[in-house]
Amino acid sequence: MTASTQPPTPSRATSFNTAAAQYAENRPSYPPALLDAMEHLAANPLPGSRVADIGAGTGISTALLHARGAHVIAVEPGDGMAAQFRRTLPDVPIVRGNGNALPLADASVDFLTYAQSWHWTDPDHAVPEALRVLRPGGALALWWNRYALDIPWIAAQANRIQYFFGIDVGVEQSNASRRAADPSGRLDFARRQLRWSRHVPIDTHLANIGSHSVFLVHDKEAAAAFLAEERNLLLKLFPAGTLEETYEVDLLVAKTSATPTPTPTPTRTPTTH
Repeated sequence: MTASTQPPTPSRATSFNTAAAQYAENRPSYPPALLDAMEHLAANPLPGSRVADIGAGTGISTALLHARGAHVIAVEPGDGMAAQFRRTLPDVPIVRGNGNALPLADASVDFLTYAQSWHWTDPDHAVPEALRVLRPGGALALWWNRYALDIPWIAAQANRIQYFFGIDVGVEQSNASRRAADPSGRLDFARRQLRWSRHVPIDTHLANIGSHSVFLVHDKEAAAAFLAEERNLLLKLFPAGTLEETYEVDLLVAKTSATPTPTPTPTRTPTTH
């Protein structure tokens, strides 16, 4: 395997629209304990609550929230992802938009959720928008599936990705720090980490990692060659053709004040007639 220099490419944030079906079919979901932890940290139940799932993509997280009994509206900027969402969840409303300018009314939701999507926002805009649309006592919840790099074969694969694409997988996965989530410090995040895994065929695993933006924006032939070589390596490790993907879900939850901040009354200068 030889290293390659990544050429100029389309935006990684919009790259998923070309692979929406692959994303929906192969990306992992999240463990039920994630929603339990979110409710605990928010001190609010999901059933019956109003939730806006931002950067909803193909609806992986939206489906879990909907099944939990929440009244969910999805917000998604991408054409391809939104089209796949509608095929997957035809009964759940979806509107076009992004976290930097939410198409939602003031104080309209109890939970604002970002599954694998907060890092595509600009916190200088996304934080004020979150505070605007959340009801008093509402919660902003951000989470990421992160590969468990203490598993030897996963760490070895991450090293090969780092070498080939010139990225640091550890740094790429560090988006969930409190400082990165809100550099302004306006939000007070509580954090939980949840370990889980799934057993999948090797081809599903390769399709999963191939749906990540660093692959989607890379030269297609080079990315395909990388995945073909990975398949050969993985078959030597897992001759039965299946493997266990292990993840750490990194969850951040910030509650808003239970009482709305009063809007200052403008000072008027008396006038004489």
